[in-house]
Amino acid sequence: MALTRRQREIYDFIRGFVGEKGYSPSLEEIGEHFDLSSVATVHKHVQHLVEKGMLKKAWNRSRSVEPVEPEPVAGGLISLPLLGTVAAGQPIEAIEVEETIDVPPGLVSGRGRHYALRVAGDSMIEDQIRDGDYVVVESRDEARDGETVVALVAGSDVTLKKLYRDGSRIRLEPANERLQPIVVPAQDVQVRGVVRGLIRRY
Repeated sequence: MALTRRQREIYDFIRGFVGEKGYSPSLEEIGEHFDLSSVATVHKHVQHLVEKGMLKKAWNRSRSVEPVEPEPVAGGLISLPLLGTVAAGQPIEAIEVEETIDVPPGLVSGRGRHYALRVAGDSMIEDQIRDGDYVVVESRDEARDGETVVALVAGSDVTLKKLYRDGSRIRLEPANERLQPIVVPAQDVQVRGVVRGLIRRY
C-alpha cells in the first residue's frame, strides 16, 4: 500500500533509529525530529503505518513501534510495495500507487525496508535499466559514490542515477552517453534509497 511522503519519512526515521540505538523512538522524539508539536499528529501517522503493515506495535510496553520486515508469499517470493514511478531521465514527481509486486528473496538483503519503483525513461540504459523495468530499492538516506540511487532533487523531483560527490556538490550521473549529468548543491539532494535489483516483465 502506498505511503504519503510524511509517512515514508517517519517510517525511515523509525527504521534508522531502531537500527542505531536498538530500541524505538518515543512519539515525542519523532515529533521533535520532524518539528511536529502535536503528539496526536505523530500518533496518527504512526497508526496509519501500523494499519498499512509497515510498523508493528506491542501495546503492553513503551517504545514498542518497530519496522515490519517483508514476509515471503506463495512460491517463496517477497511481496514489496510498488510506490510509483521514478524517472530514468529528467527528474519528475514520483507518482504513488497502491500496488505490490512479488520479487525473488535474493533481491531483498539487509535489514532495511525495501520497495519497488517502475522506471520511466532511458537514462540508465547502459546499466541495463530500461523504460518499463522495475527496480528493487533498499530504503536508505546515505549512499556510496558510484551506487545507483533514488534521489529527491530540490525537494520535489525524484530521479534514478549514479551518485558521486564533487566537494560541496552532488553529481547524478546517467548511464547513457547521450545525456548530461545533473549537478546540484549537496543540500538539494536527498537519497531515498539504493537500487538492489531489477525486475523485467516481458
